[in-house]
Amino acid sequence: MKQNHCKKTGIFGGTFNPIHCGHLHLAEKALQTAGLDEILFVPSGISYMKDQKEILPARERLEMVRLAIQEYPAFMVSSIETDKQSNSYSHETIRALQEAQPDTEYFFLTGADTIFSMEDWKDPVSIFRSVTILAACRPGVSQDGLKKQISYLHNQYQADIRLISADYVDISSSEIRKAIKSGKSIRGLVPQIVEGYILKNHLYH
Repeated sequence: MKQNHCKKTGIFGGTFNPIHCGHLHLAEKALQTAGLDEILFVPSGISYMKDQKEILPARERLEMVRLAIQEYPAFMVSSIETDKQSNSYSHETIRALQEAQPDTEYFFLTGADTIFSMEDWKDPVSIFRSVTILAACRPGVSQDGLKKQISYLHNQYQADIRLISADYVDISSSEIRKAIKSGKSIRGLVPQIVEGYILKNHLYH
């Protein structure tokens, strides 16, 4: 059960394939809006929900996150999922983090559109009862539909879901990968140090 703890940590999971400026902007907004102490980036290991052919090896995605956040004192990165040799499940990651730091209150950062599919994740009951969900509003998501879904999840699972109003940054990892394959510049889409890492290692070509 959720309690009042000393430290508030936001869990920001994803493939980060690659991490981009939109991810960093969202993390900053969550930090400020929810009054968090830190954001913990958790690159996925083997995601059962995505085709692994399009995803770079974990060590490269982990390194890009590490490079991207090095100038943000409140941003951390965890290899808890990339160290695993099996599928990554959010409820297992959350439980492991809570067991390692029981005096930390955890929040789970995601896009508002994900609220409509979280019920289909593995063990959603455990997720909803152990963390507060911070959902970032995005264009194209019906506000009325979102409010109804949040109300439903609250009644069904006692889920604590809070909306974050963040300026939308129209950047996607898939568009970045396409740009690289086409020989186009990705300057401004990813941190400069990440762009350098991608070019130096000939990633996504």
